[in-house]
Amino acid sequence: MNEDSFKHLSKHILLELSKANDALAITGLYFLSKKIFSSTCSVFQFIRTHVFSRATTPDLIKTYGGKWAVVTGSSCGIGKAYAEELAKRGLNLILISRDSRKLQQTAIQINEQYQVEVDFISITFDGDAGKYDRLKIELDKRDIGILVNNVGVMYDYPQHFLDVPSQRLWELVNVNIAATTVMTHLILSQMVERGKGAIVNLSAGGSSKPTPQMTVYAATKAYIDLFSRALNYEYKDYGITVQCLLPFYVGTKFSKISSKPGKLIHFIPSAECYASHAICTLGYSSRTCGYWLHSIQGCIVRAIPEWLWMWGASRLNQALRRQAKERLKSKSSKSLKEVDNG
Repeated sequence: MNEDSFKHLSKHILLELSKANDALAITGLYFLSKKIFSSTCSVFQFIRTHVFSRATTPDLIKTYGGKWAVVTGSSCGIGKAYAEELAKRGLNLILISRDSRKLQQTAIQINEQYQVEVDFISITFDGDAGKYDRLKIELDKRDIGILVNNVGVMYDYPQHFLDVPSQRLWELVNVNIAATTVMTHLILSQMVERGKGAIVNLSAGGSSKPTPQMTVYAATKAYIDLFSRALNYEYKDYGITVQCLLPFYVGTKFSKISSKPGKLIHFIPSAECYASHAICTLGYSSRTCGYWLHSIQGCIVRAIPEWLWMWGASRLNQALRRQAKERLKSKSSKSLKEVDNG
């Protein structure tokens, strides 16, 4: 190869490299612009959902076309707190849960405090189809504008799959999946006929990724998330709003598992605090963590690789299991001492 040929080849290579660099630069600029646009939209949606939503108090009866709201799992925790928020806004309530005594107490309290009509129905969601048929007869008597599917069960404490009692596995399926699905089916038809209505389904913040030692619970909550998103797409043109709430730990739920939340306490709102924030997001977001600090947690969780999430979740759940067993052992020892003293 002579000198001229080498120079020509070098120029050709440099020209091709320059073109490749230009293409890479354009590609990089495209993805950077896409990322900036996506991040900007996320920030705007965060502000809209958690800031703008609290600036106004919409008329929920007018917006969703019914004077009544149904709340399942409403004898305590988020369900009770959400029911109170609905009552503050003038909706009459049908409270549904298992414990009739607690339901009656809650109904009386809300009635006296907010001067709204409050009915309650005691039911155990155990997969008995006949119970839903009887429930439908009662619900069809009312114009229901909002349904809150809050009822759910979780593990007593984190456990490996084979350590979870079979009875609890059935409860997870019948309560977390079946109850939400069938309750929605019972009430959605009257909302579609009216052309207005809202359904709020409670999932869980960690359901976006597999969670070892809470395996079945996380899977049932993932179902609620996917079910809600698809249902919202199907029925949004009929005037129906379907919202999925994905809370992380809330005071009452966390206290059942751990008595030592430690530095996480700032991220664990009370049920009342959570509900007061979550209800404001209705109509602003179809899928949200409901509480601004939980939404920040959600962004972090989505950014974490799945392997890292499962490793971290395993370590956390192992610690929570140890705490729970220590607490149970302490209670057992205390009970034995009381018996001996007696």
